[in-house]
Amino acid sequence: MGIAVPLTIFFLLGLHTPSQFFTVAATTFLAWGLADLLATILERPRLENRSAKLAIKEDLERRKTVD
Repeated sequence: MGIAVPLTIFFLLGLHTPSQFFTVAATTFLAWGLADLLATILERPRLENRSAKLAIKEDLERRKTVD
């Protein structure tokens, strides 16, 4: 799956060079990672009934006070 998605995008866009493929692969990897991070944050029970923006802001503030 991690190779199929970038390859599919690469061929559908009609790209040709290896650097273009690696750019598509890196972008896909980063987007996938960010989506996974946000999904992890939002599925925690303590974040129910809050927006994603508020939850991220509170997590960042909490981490600043711990450090």
